[in-house]
Amino acid sequence: MLFIRRIRFHGRGGQGAKVASRVLGTTAFYEGYYAQDFPLYGAERRGAPITAFTRISNEPILERGIISEPDIVIVIDETLLNDPIAMPLSGVKEGDVVFINTTHQPDKAKARYKICANVITLDLTKIGIDMLGAPVLSALAGGAAARILGLSADSLKKAVEKEISEIITDRALIENNIDAALFCFNAISPIEINLSPHVLSGEETTAVQKESPVISVPFEPALISSPAINAKANTPLRKTGNWRLFKPVWDHEKCTKCMMCVVSCPDGCISVNPAGLPNTSYDNCKGCLICVEVCPSEAIEAVREVHAG
Repeated sequence: MLFIRRIRFHGRGGQGAKVASRVLGTTAFYEGYYAQDFPLYGAERRGAPITAFTRISNEPILERGIISEPDIVIVIDETLLNDPIAMPLSGVKEGDVVFINTTHQPDKAKARYKICANVITLDLTKIGIDMLGAPVLSALAGGAAARILGLSADSLKKAVEKEISEIITDRALIENNIDAALFCFNAISPIEINLSPHVLSGEETTAVQKESPVISVPFEPALISSPAINAKANTPLRKTGNWRLFKPVWDHEKCTKCMMCVVSCPDGCISVNPAGLPNTSYDNCKGCLICVEVCPSEAIEAVREVHAG
């Protein structure tokens, strides 16, 4: 009997969504399944939303293109759940599974984001920092997805070794990634995916979380479709503060008012108040932490934001 599982990963540039989809596809391949995986980039820069897709089947996969109605969604960055562009819950149905990298328990996350599907949560970021020394979550998210799909730990271990060794050569770091992936694999319990026959046949589905963001764009002549070079910038409208994992926090008692942070901020988010002390706009601060690095008096601390705003 034909079965196919459609998995969609949502993360931000630098978190490892693309590699996570490859880890999952390779794990399934080692289990004897057909696998297909590929990413879809937005703005190709660290922190920008990225989506990656994996299809797994017991027969050759003839589907192509993005996955608009996934069976499993892996949300590597919780702030994307409030992002009107990324829309990680689009196409999600009752009976599907949504995994969220968060400190929230599943019932709280389900209620907070009004999710109609089954919800699994795990704080991948803390595990990444504790076991790898950085919030690089590719192997961890791949391990969680493999567990949800019911794949084996042995296949996951081989897949992580293959995919991570193509990126880095440090043997100790490769082993740490394997250990972290297996830790996540064993930290969660799989949920049965209720895959209805109409999903396989391509007929219309029901109980969809949100309408698909995929649209048909008509052809327009250049005079209409080309942007005006004097159009107003949209940076103030795009709240890129959601890209942040750590935020800079000032200790004004230590601040010498040297303004190194102000002149070094690549996005111009830091302003000076009437007392001559720097403050940042957290709506637009991406958390690059350049200000933390350049501060000569160590008056700025990088503070992890545990929950999405």
